[in-house]
Amino acid sequence: VQLQACGGGLVQPGGSLRLSCAASGSSVSNNLMRWYRQAPGKERELVASIGSDGSRAYQDSVKGRFTISRDNDKNTVYLQMNSLKPEDTAVYYCYVFHRSAVWGQGTLVTVSS
Repeated sequence: VQLQACGGGLVQPGGSLRLSCAASGSSVSNNLMRWYRQAPGKERELVASIGSDGSRAYQDSVKGRFTISRDNDKNTVYLQMNSLKPEDTAVYYCYVFHRSAVWGQGTLVTVSS
């Protein structure tokens, strides 16, 4: 399976973005899907995850602001990001374990005025 992430960009504080991660090559409808991010000079961290049953989990710093969702018909996972803060600036990666760890290529989110 391959993952293609998109949707990043430059946004002002308080703004919103929606990231998408499309899987190809195999269905990921039965897989746990995750979004990670890596800020400059920092380690990659888990932001949100969604199970095959739709169960969700979030990092504390994004709870109430970010929403992860999935569309199994489109084989795609989303990350809706609202009330963005400068500290959300990072490269965002989608991830799935499908026989092996698979990472998307990353999409840059910059929150700045």
